Amino acid sequence: MSDFRILTGIVAVSPQISKADIDEAAEAGVTLIINNRPDGEEAAQPSNAELKAYAESKGIAWAHIPVVGGQLSLDAVAETAELIGAAEGPILAYCRSGTRSCTLWALAQAMSDDYSIEDIVGAAADVGYDLSHLIGTLEDIRARQSAATGD
Repeated sequence: MSDFRILTGIVAVSPQISKADIDEAAEAGVTLIINNRPDGEEAAQPSNAELKAYAESKGIAWAHIPVVGGQLSLDAVAETAELIGAAEGPILAYCRSGTRSCTLWALAQAMSDDYSIEDIVGAAADVGYDLSHLIGTLEDIRARQSAATGD
């Protein structure tokens, strides 16, 4: 049974997935899976290539944005934002526990005006991720984005 945690109508996050989870994602209409785990993070972890091939055989696009725990980069956030913005259907992002994927989503959302900071933190909390420690960072990203676009 999958542990997909719905953040928005288009984005869900999850702890490590398996081929059975990919089957469930396909049945749920997921069009893109984002893997936020570096290969070899844990010994028993399926490889990116293995899961990517399986997902693609099910008609699901795949992106690999590996993030080492505690080492998020602006490039990873920007790439996540780009993928979400270009989405043609539901997205599932996963990592070991789902926390990195949820954090990337939150930071990416702060780059747009789609959701208020309160709604971003609230959506994460609703599915079990406490991002309250990021409120200042999310507000800073939002302010910088607004200044850059003149909003």
